[in-house]
Amino acid sequence: MSKLDFKLYVITGENYHPGRTLEDVMREALHGGADIVQLRDKTAKEPELLEKARLLRRLTREFGVPFIVNDYPRLALEAEADGVHIGQDDTGFSEVRELLGPDRIIGISTHSLEQALAAEDAGADYIGVGPVFPTGTKPGRKAVTLDYVRQAARHVRIPWVAIGGIHTGNAQEVLNAGATRLCAVSAIVGSDDPASVCRKLKSMIQTSAGADIMLNGTRHRTQAATLKQLVEENGLAGRRIVAEADGSIIPREGWGETMLRSGMTVELVHFVGGG
Repeated sequence: MSKLDFKLYVITGENYHPGRTLEDVMREALHGGADIVQLRDKTAKEPELLEKARLLRRLTREFGVPFIVNDYPRLALEAEADGVHIGQDDTGFSEVRELLGPDRIIGISTHSLEQALAAEDAGADYIGVGPVFPTGTKPGRKAVTLDYVRQAARHVRIPWVAIGGIHTGNAQEVLNAGATRLCAVSAIVGSDDPASVCRKLKSMIQTSAGADIMLNGTRHRTQAATLKQLVEENGLAGRRIVAEADGSIIPREGWGETMLRSGMTVELVHFVGGG
């Protein structure tokens, strides 16, 4: 698996599983399909953090998935992690890249399209898009809402992962807004069955991961999850469009609820000018 060939990104959060060890909980998440793991601990001292990083490095190697350390690039090197994740207020990207070298992963948290495009221009390997919903892992941070997810889906070219307050009850909304990768913390590590939650989220991602359709008589591969997103993907938002799916005309107000699936036939008829 390529280092960035991931769909489900899981971050540690030991405060969500008192009485259960970090190793046990993260092993369950990996059994459930976690594709990438990040160590995030804002309270541990560096010696304890290094011990946890080395534990997770062994575990992620066992499962063959990338391991990321939050905030500490030097510790990431010492633990032989695959990379580091930094925030908007952390050490500058160029300094981290110089320290880590060209081959390790650098991810950046972003909270707006402006920050996303700046991270992309800087050379980030991936970005976090969020927090989509209010979350206890980012107290006081205003949610970016699904609007930013939709902007990222339209404009961001590097891999990006939606994060923040995501769980099985709202993940489909995030996927419908254009996300193809999800990150969860409390929903997974705070669950009595982390593996089951991972499998559910992974299944939702895979079900929504694009479709092969017939669009105006031509085979077309799309990452759009809904008819509304397909219209936007083709630059037709706001235009005078009649949309037909499998022979039925879909009213404009129903485009957002019309899910695309492989094999579907879609016609988008754009009317130019008046009668």
